[in-house]
Amino acid sequence: MSDSVKITREQLIQLLNEDLAREYQAIIAYTVYSQTMKGAAYTDIAGELALHAAEELSHALLIAKQIDYLNGSPVVVPKEVKMSDKAEDMLRFDLENEKQTIIHYRQRIRQAEALGEYALSEVLRKIIAQEQEHLTDLADALGVDNPDLGG
Repeated sequence: MSDSVKITREQLIQLLNEDLAREYQAIIAYTVYSQTMKGAAYTDIAGELALHAAEELSHALLIAKQIDYLNGSPVVVPKEVKMSDKAEDMLRFDLENEKQTIIHYRQRIRQAEALGEYALSEVLRKIIAQEQEHLTDLADALGVDNPDLGG
């Protein structure tokens, strides 16, 4: 774990850009999934996903601002968005993406604090709180327990 903490400012910018690309991915996925899910069982869930899309946009803006603060340039390309015709698949894709996002932000907090970037770590803590709500919403919609996020 100590190796994942010892990074340079430039490496932190690169990692935050990966996080930003993941936020873009979430915005696109939640937007598309919320509008293409079919069936009465998914009406409420689709509405919740539309709200998640707006929250992910706010996360992207916060991360881009932090990248700029660190004198980096925010990326403009999202990570790949998985698609399916099945609503359950879409929810599973989102659940896995939220899990990965939380794991990466936990690492990023440790890395930011190691560099003395405490304001960044506070921004990330606020984002993680919403990401955990998204994770729980998705797990509930799928009727599964929250996934194990590791240490």
